Amino acid sequence: MCHQCDYEQLLVDADLEATANRMGVLELVGNNAYPLSADDLYTILKRSRSINRVTVYRILDLLVKHGVVERISTGGRAFYYDLAPNDYHQPHPHFYCRSCGRMDCLDPRSLAVDTDTLRKIYPGRIEKVEIRIDGLCTSCEKKTQN
Repeated sequence: MCHQCDYEQLLVDADLEATANRMGVLELVGNNAYPLSADDLYTILKRSRSINRVTVYRILDLLVKHGVVERISTGGRAFYYDLAPNDYHQPHPHFYCRSCGRMDCLDPRSLAVDTDTLRKIYPGRIEKVEIRIDGLCTSCEKKTQN
């Protein structure tokens, strides 16, 4: 969750017009405590505005393409969306519960990656490092113990 980000400025900096629907998607992604799926975003947004599922997917694709939002893989066909790293939002790992499908943000300090070392070893251009830890969340772990 990022309370310091100026979402309208993020769009302007990415050369995108700050339309109401783009702002709605971006604010929802940025103000949430954990990454959301496109379906989650659509379900929440349709409660307060007239928006269709295709529009949500197109906005997410545009925001990902322009580096405002990042797409996080679940290992299957589904994706979650989170703010892309910026001045106020550090890159961080995620925890994915393989039972219930919930994805949580982990503290950036919990698992650091030295991208400088990676850049020295790999001669290509590294654009993104995605770290996802899979396991069982505490709720699902308790269910398996009962």
